[in-house]
This record gives sequence, structure tokens and C-alpha cells, in this order.
Amino acid sequence: MKYYFILFLKGMAMGVANVIPGVSGGTIALITEIYEELINSLKSFDIKALKMIFSLNISDFINYTNIYFLIAVFGGSVASVFSIASLFKYLFSNYPILIWAFFFGLIIASIYFVAKRINNWNFSTLLSLVIGTSIAISLSFMTPATEDANLFFVFLCGIVGISGMMLPGLSGSFILILMGNYELLMVTAVTDLNITLLSIFFIGSAFGLMSFSHVLSWVFKHYKNATLALLTGFILGSLSIIWPWKSIAESIIMNGKEKIIAYEWYFPSKLNTETIIAISLIFIGIISVYTLEYFAPKK
Repeated sequence: MKYYFILFLKGMAMGVANVIPGVSGGTIALITEIYEELINSLKSFDIKALKMIFSLNISDFINYTNIYFLIAVFGGSVASVFSIASLFKYLFSNYPILIWAFFFGLIIASIYFVAKRINNWNFSTLLSLVIGTSIAISLSFMTPATEDANLFFVFLCGIVGISGMMLPGLSGSFILILMGNYELLMVTAVTDLNITLLSIFFIGSAFGLMSFSHVLSWVFKHYKNATLALLTGFILGSLSIIWPWKSIAESIIMNGKEKIIAYEWYFPSKLNTETIIAISLIFIGIISVYTLEYFAPKK
């Protein structure tokens, strides 16, 4: 029971990360040492698993799919999404620098600990690192699309968004912003309990999970070092999105709402209370990841 409770808490941490644009639930899964098991468990939902269901071979289905593991992790993720959606809307409106600072610390520490798992640094791993970093940075310069409540597009948002959430450093929430539907699906639909939008988005996400997990499992099995280097690059490149001190450089009005196109990054010019707290939160974020890594081998 303790094992599954810890998995539930890790799932909650993933859910918190997925709600925040620029932070990836996959990063949390990677630094909490459940990423590969999560991918392999999702991959197990195949024809063989379907045959077990139709033959009512429930015990074999449970073991084959590692279903209790998935229920604990995704149960925590769903619980946190529904419990913190309104809270984070408030925090981002009133304390954006402090929230970004904490997650900036988390991501900085994650880069080191994920890169440390690469057994062999060579040309291919370095190239993968550069490619991953370039992709993540380029996302920050893309222009957000217009909000679209078309159900087929919402289904596509589920597929693309969940794929981003599964890749450390590539934020599913930020991808939803680029697709124009972040506020619609991650805030409005959740707080208003729009069952239609949430159901279609969930179906798209489930489809994306099942299909994309097979790809990730294969590349992890055959190209583990290069894959970890690529993921490290994704995380490194995401720092440009998460940097706490930034102001809106350019924005446009879409459907009566302001959409940010570009940020202007800066360093704090004076050491006031907010800056001191933000710097402290960066270190707290770093220490949090270090603590997770320190205790992980003992579990």
C-alpha cells in the first residue's frame, strides 16, 4: 500500500507539472524514476491485452498491463489537475515570478540528474543533445494559434498534448498554448466541468498514450543513451520558457483575449523581497530534485 501511495504522490507531481505551461510531466516521471516503467506499462495495452479482456482473463490482464501501477500514477495526476487548476490560475495571475522560479530550480537540477544517467557520451549522444535543445528552444518562438472548440481539433489536441506530456522538457501544456486551446481545455473545461470537451480530450489523450508509448519504448530499448541525451536537450531548451524574469515583448488579441507571441528576458535590477524569495525558491526547487534522487536508490 505504501508503494502505491508513493506512486500516487508522484502522479500528483506529474499532474501539477502538466498544468503549468513550460513544465513537463515527463520530466517529473524521469527524475522520480518511474518513466521507463510508465512507458512500458502503457505499451502493454495491445492486441494481447484486448484478447485477455474478451476472454475474461482478468488476473493475467492485470499482471500483463501493470494496471495497479498505472491507476496509482494517473489517479494522482487526475486528482491534482482537478484540485489545482483554479489555484494555479490564481497563482500565475498574482505571483508568476515566484511560481516560475520554483520550477526553474526543478528543471536546472533535472538536467544534471537526467544527463548523469547517460552511460556513454559520444558523437551521437552530443548530436541528440543539440537537436533536443534546438527543438525545445524553437517552440518558444512559435506564434500561438486561435482557440478552437471543434471536437475533432480537441481530439487532436489530446493526441499532441499527451505526446508532449510524455516527453521530458516538452510541455504538453505549452504545446496546447501553441495550438490555441490551453485555456479552453486545461482551465475553462476543468473549472466548468464541460463533460463533452473533457471526454473528447481524454479519448484523444488515451489514443496518443497507447500509440506513442510503443515508439518511446522501442527507442529506449535500442537507443537508450541517445534517447536520454535527446530528452536532456528537451529539458535544457525548456529553460528559455521557464525563466522567471520575463516581460511580454509582443502580443495579439484573439477572440477578445490577449495571446503572448514573444517574451523579453531580463535579470532583476534590484534585490527586493520578491527577488530574494524567487532566488530562494530556485534553490528549493534544486534541493527538492536532489532529495528525490538521494532517497530513490533506497526505495
